[in-house]
Amino acid sequence: MDDVLAIILGGGRGARLFPLTLKRSKPAVPIGGKYRLIDIPISNCLNAGLRHIFVLTQFNSESLNTHIAMTYKFDVFSSGFVTVLAAEQTEEGGDWFQGTADAVRQGLRHMHRRAGRDLMVLSGDQLYSMDFRRMLRTHRESGADATVAVIPVAEEHATGLGILKIDGTGRVVLFEEKPPRERLPALISDIPGHEPACLASMGIYIFRRDVLEKAVSDPKLVDFGRHVIPNAVPDQRVQAHVYRGYWEDVGTIPSYFKANLALCQPIPPFDFYDAARPVFTKQRFLPASKLDQCTIHNALISEGCILQGADIDRAVIGIRSRIGSNVRIRNSLLIGADSYETLDEIRATEARGIPPVGVGSDSIIESAIIDKNARIGRSVRIVNQAGVKEKDGDGYFIRDGIVVIPKNGILPDGSVI
Repeated sequence: MDDVLAIILGGGRGARLFPLTLKRSKPAVPIGGKYRLIDIPISNCLNAGLRHIFVLTQFNSESLNTHIAMTYKFDVFSSGFVTVLAAEQTEEGGDWFQGTADAVRQGLRHMHRRAGRDLMVLSGDQLYSMDFRRMLRTHRESGADATVAVIPVAEEHATGLGILKIDGTGRVVLFEEKPPRERLPALISDIPGHEPACLASMGIYIFRRDVLEKAVSDPKLVDFGRHVIPNAVPDQRVQAHVYRGYWEDVGTIPSYFKANLALCQPIPPFDFYDAARPVFTKQRFLPASKLDQCTIHNALISEGCILQGADIDRAVIGIRSRIGSNVRIRNSLLIGADSYETLDEIRATEARGIPPVGVGSDSIIESAIIDKNARIGRSVRIVNQAGVKEKDGDGYFIRDGIVVIPKNGILPDGSVI
């Protein structure tokens, strides 16, 4: 993989993940209690021996840039790197990234000094574990100009994705972005060793270097899914690499919430425990979590947590979470905290009528996402009893029935949502 460069797209605004993207970019959003979304594609690259990685950033990128700089360091005897390429204004143009293809087009000016026969383009907001070496083998053995990773999907999900039709050799002969339901029968592909199905693009691509440079040279082609791939299909050999593992696009609040809670299953669909394919992240040197008289079912408890008399069922508890006595948490995600408050800091904030970071005693949290550094007071009820689907409230948001308390949010004692 030494002759492959990886380009990870991390610059999107992430409006569908708001308010989790209120103060951070999509790839910087935490997942699984201790990781960030950007750790997934970078770990897939490193596990495949791909160590020349560019991350394109733009929107709310400070926390993402800091995480990458502090996490992915190679020794001086290695040629490997994970480098951030931030959006920039130059004499050649003053526009920010207009889409995925435009981001790559603008980033290519910094990649000419790096050798690479092929370029791999990845998304920064997906949850999956893929051996990129197999995809590269498909790409090279087929003699493809470009290769797209695809996954079979049910017809009810196909209308919201980019659907490709392949021939008997795996070559893509048709591509339609978010096709209407009446078009689906014409887009079903015969897949060797698999039932005929719709094949959805995973947003993972390998291009021959010269082909990619030519494909994104037109500034009007700003997006891979809407422009570059459909334009390439008639004139270039675009090959499909069929992936049959777990893959989830976590670009919306419901999909992100579902993917996190799925990790609580006895055998989760995504395996963070695979020693052969570890997921890397920042080393924090936190102490073991401390649990006192707690009842816990199907939950992930990250390191550095302090739980006292909590009742937790199907929840992900992030790093440094502090949860008071007689707290009940159901079907929820607590992202945790950046640091611990000292006893003096806790007394000072309480004197001002502000709860400490964490969840106060006697509170109930159900079907909610509590973002980092949130302060949930005592006897707070977050239950959405009225079943509200969408709302922007005072100190909270509701998306698809899921209550989200934003980063650094405050709910005083006795609050009810």
